[in-house]
Amino acid sequence: MSGFSLSSEPFTLERDCQAVMVPQGETVTLPAGQIGYITQALGGSFTVYVEGNLFRIAGDDADALGKEPPKPIELAEGASDDDVEKLVWQQLRTCFDPEIPINVVELGLVYDVSLEHGDDGARKAYVKMTLTAPGCGMGDILVDDVRTKLELIPTVNEADVDLVFDPPWNHSMMSDAAKLETGML
Repeated sequence: MSGFSLSSEPFTLERDCQAVMVPQGETVTLPAGQIGYITQALGGSFTVYVEGNLFRIAGDDADALGKEPPKPIELAEGASDDDVEKLVWQQLRTCFDPEIPINVVELGLVYDVSLEHGDDGARKAYVKMTLTAPGCGMGDILVDDVRTKLELIPTVNEADVDLVFDPPWNHSMMSDAAKLETGML
């Protein structure tokens, strides 16, 4: 795989920027002035191709690429648990595997979501999810992405993401849209 296509967008980093190597999951710092190509910009994060390697750059570092960071999440005053759960699912749909342009929900990686109220009225979100392969080097990165994005939701002060491998993930768990996108339908 070449890592970029004619539709990839060239960039020059405007400042030093933390990035995660794909699929190894190792964190590195890309220096200001580094040139490369944005190959995927989904869910507020970016997959970039630099000197033969793929890296994931978080949305908080969008400015280093000359892009706008994601907008803050809004929740109506007095929102119900149903409203918050809908927002949880929306946020999960912004979590993408850096190598596959499909979110974790459509990939069938999310097995369960629940909310709980704390004594202070804040909510805790629980997510049970898996990976496409148990040895995926991006597993910790995906789990952290889910946790971080759920904790951005107003009234959710903690997200507990449980990574499980039973039942094992398989292609039949993908949505029809994901299967179509990957040519499996």
